[in-house]
Amino acid sequence: MPTFLSIGECMIELASLGGGLMRKGFAGDTFNTAWYAHAFRPDGWTVDYFTALGNDTASGEMLAFMEAAGIGTRHIRRLPGKTPGLYMIHLDGGERSFSYWRGNSAARRLADDRTALGAAIDEADIVYYSGITLAILPDDGRAALIDLARAARRRGKLVAFDPNIRPRLWAGAKEMRAAISAAAGAASLVLPGFDDEAAHFGDRSVQHTIERYRDLGADDVVVKDGAKGATLAIGDDMIHIPAQRAEAVVDTTSAGDSFNGGYLAMRAAGEDAQSAARFAARLASAVIGHPGALIPRATLGL
Repeated sequence: MPTFLSIGECMIELASLGGGLMRKGFAGDTFNTAWYAHAFRPDGWTVDYFTALGNDTASGEMLAFMEAAGIGTRHIRRLPGKTPGLYMIHLDGGERSFSYWRGNSAARRLADDRTALGAAIDEADIVYYSGITLAILPDDGRAALIDLARAARRRGKLVAFDPNIRPRLWAGAKEMRAAISAAAGAASLVLPGFDDEAAHFGDRSVQHTIERYRDLGADDVVVKDGAKGATLAIGDDMIHIPAQRAEAVVDTTSAGDSFNGGYLAMRAAGEDAQSAARFAARLASAVIGHPGALIPRATLGL
């Protein structure tokens, strides 16, 4: 059975309900992408998540949530004494900021068992991870993940990487840029957001971002540029996909993650890149019209 494998960290999410009350949920960039890839996956495909969790109650609740959503958990390792990371949302209009607690996060050890990680990647047809996945790992785990991704690409798997640049997770800018560049060079497909690339790599234009990732070795590049839409560099073709106008912007948290999940689900279904990106743009537009990172497919109306 064909499999989409997403690799990274899912966290406990605390969102204010007002009056000092908080709502608990679960989210994280690569898990959000897995959620939307699962929601729109083609018939016969499975979506698995690879991470590490603790043996505490919160980890058990997170695992149960994933399983109830239909996302495969068979590769998830449980580490005694560790816990999931946690973040709290601060909302200003439709834009969010966050406070994080992830020092004891089990996900930081997700690549410690290279054999287990390699086995999960071997069983997948599409492999997806992000710059946040890289950022939380120690040096040896980061190197192992990139090496395994590169080997998977050589074997003909689609390896997709979103740089998802978060400087506060890195020891320094030089280390961050080097790791992201190495991961992009190991990938078949890179899915950057232009604002991040301009701010942290100094890219002057979307074209510059495309050329830089192509020069690093990526086959295809899809640059997300917010309200300006997305630009696809697929083989010899360069295609611009306009953004879909949102009826209301309630919460932008999972805009890029949902785009990635929708795009990869449509490519798995055999759609061409242009059709996949148009669907992904519609999906992202629908997602940001609702509060929260994980919106059920039935609520989206797609």
